[in-house]
Amino acid sequence: MKGDDSLINLKKAIEKKDLDLVKQILIGDPLGINDTDASGIPMSFAAARTGSLELVRYIVEYSRADMNAVDHRNRNILHYAAMSGNTELSRYLIEKVGMSAVSPDMDLVTPFDIAHEMGHSELETYFEQVCGAALDGMYRNPIRTGMFPDPSIARAGEDYYMVNSTFIFFPCIPISHSRDLIHWRIIGHAIANPEWAYLDELEGGRGYWAPDISYYESRFYITATYRMNDTGTVYRKQMVVSSDRPEGPYSKPVFIHEDGIDPSIFNDEDGRRYMLLNRGARIFELNKTATEQISEAKLLYYGDRKRAPEGPHLIKKDGYYYLFLAEGGTGPGHQITVARSTTLYGNYEPCPYNPIMKQFDPKAGIQRCGHGKPVMTQNGEWFMFYLCGRMVNGRYSLLGRETALDPIQWTQDGWPIVNNLNGPSALQKKANLPECVWKSNDNDEFDMDYLRPEWMFPRLPEAGGYQLKDSKLWLRGSKAPLSSKDARNIVLRRQKHFIFTAEALMGLVPMKPGQDAGITCYYDENTWLKFGVFVRQEGSMLLKVREHIGTLDRESAETVNIDPGANGLYLRVKTNYLRREFYYSYGGKDFNSFVTLEEVNYLCDEGLKTGKRFTGAMVGVYAYGGGEPLYVPFEYFHYQAFSFRACLKNAYAGLDAPLCGRQGAILGA
Repeated sequence: MKGDDSLINLKKAIEKKDLDLVKQILIGDPLGINDTDASGIPMSFAAARTGSLELVRYIVEYSRADMNAVDHRNRNILHYAAMSGNTELSRYLIEKVGMSAVSPDMDLVTPFDIAHEMGHSELETYFEQVCGAALDGMYRNPIRTGMFPDPSIARAGEDYYMVNSTFIFFPCIPISHSRDLIHWRIIGHAIANPEWAYLDELEGGRGYWAPDISYYESRFYITATYRMNDTGTVYRKQMVVSSDRPEGPYSKPVFIHEDGIDPSIFNDEDGRRYMLLNRGARIFELNKTATEQISEAKLLYYGDRKRAPEGPHLIKKDGYYYLFLAEGGTGPGHQITVARSTTLYGNYEPCPYNPIMKQFDPKAGIQRCGHGKPVMTQNGEWFMFYLCGRMVNGRYSLLGRETALDPIQWTQDGWPIVNNLNGPSALQKKANLPECVWKSNDNDEFDMDYLRPEWMFPRLPEAGGYQLKDSKLWLRGSKAPLSSKDARNIVLRRQKHFIFTAEALMGLVPMKPGQDAGITCYYDENTWLKFGVFVRQEGSMLLKVREHIGTLDRESAETVNIDPGANGLYLRVKTNYLRREFYYSYGGKDFNSFVTLEEVNYLCDEGLKTGKRFTGAMVGVYAYGGGEPLYVPFEYFHYQAFSFRACLKNAYAGLDAPLCGRQGAILGA
């Protein structure tokens, strides 16, 4: 930013739309058009915000303005033109300069969104024509927010089924159903029988990795890597289950003792069945029931980039075997490549357009895009499901790895490319499928006789570790603390948004010294916080917050003595990106502010350098008994997200304000 008279004069001339004066100033300082004001807005953007087509046309065609420039929120010149509402100006920038109506800023807000929220109806209509759909005919990425990594998809008729990694969480590997590719609900799990889970001894981040679902002769097959601790000579083997119903129950897991990760099952046209897994793409034949390896593994292809080739998926189309790989590691270099061959065992030719999906913009809101699997709809459209991550402050993937979706185009020379090689989209036209919106289960009154499928446990709950009785969830206090792999009876759900409020009503029951219970924000046994009731040695009860970060334990200096006559305590956690605010109430109406934590950056993959960290932030309830009897009732758990629309309005009420007052990516729709 320049603070000299030239910049001040240029800004004033632009605000007055005085083209002659702008020309005069830029003759003396040609590069001044790229200078930024105190708000970080380039002068060319300030011109677009005035809505003056004449002024912007001169800047584009005669000045030295950088048309690749973005502001501190990653907004480009079209974002500012959309603020003005001038349709002809936006038309010029799209049709002559090549800008996009769906280019996202850091918070995944597009010019299309701005036109809609600011009520520029004529401009919105133009954007609808450009995009081929109105906003309600489009969807937002990620389509599944929170910890839904490593997506795999299978279609059976007009129904679609997805599986995602769950690592050491139980039930293992959710099966989700959709009919429109956008709206999903969990209908079952691949491993729901605790005797078949084999999770008890595993460290956080291990367990069931990168599942794949396929449909073969009216039966569903799910395979995944079972990743063990690094304490023996065997670290990895491949698990397979099957069922004639997508929701299950599934068969007892069988294990194939072939080393590698990211298995998938390919069924060839001749009925023979194969499993693929890394490194690169190796393949071996399976028996008819996919329960036994019947050939040695052979390398098909090591990948285009030759760095961390994994996640292989194979399809056959128009006489070619197309082999999709994740490459580049799971960080910023993550990408999808493809190769093809006319025979199953190759040789495989790399696609000249590789990578067919990658995020090339380091400032974009959606990052680390890879590990994709294609699907064809019943209408012949093709889409790629892939994982992605949204970073807070460019550093912390608080929500874990999420699931995104983009269309596949087939080139004239027969290659699949994703989203026309434009990287991940923030706003995309829906598939030509009937919309099917499932009812949200974010609030739970515990009035069912089973836990809703959104809930899960780190490893297995103890036998009798929880009960649903009298419209309450009763938790038995775990013998081990949350910092132990032996901790049990922790009931969690995915944190799906950057801004949300979680609230629980906990019944106050007699507790012994050293015991505690309440709400937890949890990543794994190494990093968590808990907000609840703790019992002193003399028996009095205190409200406090405790954090556990690796080997560090710390407690809030503030404490509150619990009213011994109270029957229940309302606990509330308000989350705004890395900030946590804690509140409590006895009556549920007037909440008292308690403690604020400004930076809980330890609740994510990057929060601690230890072990395997591949999951995401969770929130839920817990009880710790320490070996003494404890049964704690929870009457409800509510989860309320701050909506996309509310965030967008908050952002653009003041044109220079960061979204919701925080850096990071926008919430899911």
